[in-house]
Amino acid sequence: MRGATTSTNLVPGGSGEEPPGTTRSYKSHPRDYAHDPHGPAHRLEEELSETPQSRDPAAGDPIRVLIVDDHALFRRGLEMVLDDEDGIEVVGQCGDGQEAVEQVSDLVPDVVLMDIRMPRRGGIEACTAIKDQVPSVKIVMLTISDEEEDLFEAIKAGATGYLLKDVSIDEVADVVRAVHDGQSFISPSMASKLITEFAAMAKRGDERQQQVPAPKLTDREMEVLRLVARGLGNREIAKELFISENTVKNHIRNILEKLQLHSRMEAVVYAVREKLLEIS
Repeated sequence: MRGATTSTNLVPGGSGEEPPGTTRSYKSHPRDYAHDPHGPAHRLEEELSETPQSRDPAAGDPIRVLIVDDHALFRRGLEMVLDDEDGIEVVGQCGDGQEAVEQVSDLVPDVVLMDIRMPRRGGIEACTAIKDQVPSVKIVMLTISDEEEDLFEAIKAGATGYLLKDVSIDEVADVVRAVHDGQSFISPSMASKLITEFAAMAKRGDERQQQVPAPKLTDREMEVLRLVARGLGNREIAKELFISENTVKNHIRNILEKLQLHSRMEAVVYAVREKLLEIS
């Protein structure tokens, strides 16, 4: 279980690689039928009727995760760890971005954990195509790349998170839950690079004249936005400001509505660029 794997890192290695393009799907795994009182026919009928548009996860349903990485040993290890987590179900594995694009409509994952450097189709290009097919899916880039350009391109492609593979096993499960709950996550070392770039963008913005005044945020909303920029999640923000998590969510919702944006990450970028928020 979780306690036995906390110190393990996610850097791939060893042998046992499968050929690129290998896909493992668990939607109709025999182990599911062994515990299904309705039998395989009923189970398959339900699965065939499920589409990206019709699926509406109810409270208590497991978070469906798709793993996309060209290292077979890494995929298997991550699957074993996540399957031991309560409320998380690995619904498939893909060996490259092309396979992920081809399989995502059938697998209907809630969260995709995807590498960047892969044969046939890389993670950033696949990210855009996956979001086109299943707009609600949350994509976290899980990679060894600490290049700023990869981070920026991933965000532009629609990624909700960017996680380096030196992260602990437990943190991957926490990030899956966080992004599924509507949060964004970037590894701390990468977040500092992102904030530095935002600050540079804001300085470059001095040379252009503002045509439309930026929407005005309340003092409390600005406090929340500053803490979001520092990488804090809803729970940490609530503790910092002595308010409830629901109140934090309401503030973030109001911020996004005022700025006409879709994610916390976009809100931080906008606030720095428009000088609503100063980052030193």
